[in-house]
Amino acid sequence: MKKLSAVVIAKNAEDLIGDCLDSLSFCDETIVIDGGSEDKTLEISAKKGAKIFKHELKDFSLIRNFGLEKAEGEWILYVDVDERVTPQLKESIEKATEEISEFSAYKLLRKNFYLGENAWPYIEKLERLFKRENLKGWHGELHESPVIEGKVGELKGYLFHYTHRDLTSMVNKTAEWSRVEADLRFKSNHPKMTWWRFPRVMLSAFLNSYIRQGGYKVGTAGLIESIYQSFSMFITYARLWEMQNKSKSKLKA
Repeated sequence: MKKLSAVVIAKNAEDLIGDCLDSLSFCDETIVIDGGSEDKTLEISAKKGAKIFKHELKDFSLIRNFGLEKAEGEWILYVDVDERVTPQLKESIEKATEEISEFSAYKLLRKNFYLGENAWPYIEKLERLFKRENLKGWHGELHESPVIEGKVGELKGYLFHYTHRDLTSMVNKTAEWSRVEADLRFKSNHPKMTWWRFPRVMLSAFLNSYIRQGGYKVGTAGLIESIYQSFSMFITYARLWEMQNKSKSKLKA
């Protein structure tokens, strides 16, 4: 049985997949779950020695569970295609998986970079490394969460996340995922959208990004990102408003 398997989710990521897989070269095997790429993602993945499997990118928990089924390692490491394992984190992962440990899973420190090399002050802590026998699966269609048996530790070193690399990718991402976000809220019977809910959710998103997460420390890029978070919330809730009105019209008909 292999010691460590890495699972990467990708779709049309020819400009990202190579560097991502290079940062995972220390793993015993790398699994790429492809959601229907039409560029060179599959070709590059194959050249890097990854095992490639197809899965439609709709429900992230199902995709991560699919990756768990395909991986052969005693330990499973999940890394997104726009993330990179740093040398210090690599050492921490190798140490954690080679020694007898009291932990069944580990949180990784994720440092986000917006609009290029602008490092975000707020550091996330995400459960991404799991002992296979203690990971019981993932749940949640979009904001997926692992189900773990046992104690969770924390590793040193950063997982770099190069998200929102430019305005085009930001807008495309919002256009794609706001529909999923709105649909989840609609299915959970979210209260009817009225005019006053829009400024409330938009202001909350801006303040969370710019003040609580420290976006103001990043200068212009921080302001752009924080305003964009507010815009993203507007699009999501505007879609929800649209869904609610269409449903109301059907009931009247």
